Order: sequence, then structure tokens, then C-alpha cells
Amino acid sequence: MQAALDITTKYCRKEMEEYGSCVAFNPSTWQQTCHELKMKVAQCTSSHPVIQKIRQDCSKEFVAFERCLRDNQDKPASCSPHVDRFLGCAETVDLSSVDQSS
Repeated sequence: MQAALDITTKYCRKEMEEYGSCVAFNPSTWQQTCHELKMKVAQCTSSHPVIQKIRQDCSKEFVAFERCLRDNQDKPASCSPHVDRFLGCAETVDLSSVDQSS
């Protein structure tokens, strides 16, 4: 099920990399500083049917990750287990019914 992550990377790599760099370089202010980049990632990911399916099927893990980031604004790296859980979930999503041509 690597396809799910490949699609996220393929379609939103630039946005994800910019947001990740912003968070890493602004450990104490990333919530404010990187908000626009976060919105770009959200906009990119929400427009692709495969990613919509992953977010739907793994919403619990995604929400937990976002909550962790909110609760640990000064140390976002502490949320990597949440990222791992979300990615693990994404790997298990059945994409056979989703149009992946977009």
C-alpha cells in the first residue's frame, strides 16, 4: 500500500517539504509562522481523491497528530510517533475503489 504515500508525495511534495522546513526552523513560532504553508498542504491534499480517502479512513490518527502538534507547539518533534501511526494507517487504506488518475 505504498501507493497512498507515493501519491501524497507526488502531488504535494513541494508543499509538504516547505511546511516541514518551516516547522523545523521555527520551533517556538511555527503555529503562526507556518500557518499559510499548512493551509497550502491542506488545500493540496484535500483536492486529490486518493488523499481524501486516506484522510477519511485515518481521520482518528490525523486528528491525534494535529492535537499533539497543538499541545506541543514548542517541541513538534515529540509528535513523530503520531506521524508514524498516521502513515501506518495510510499504508492499510484500500484504494482499489478510488480513481487515481487525477
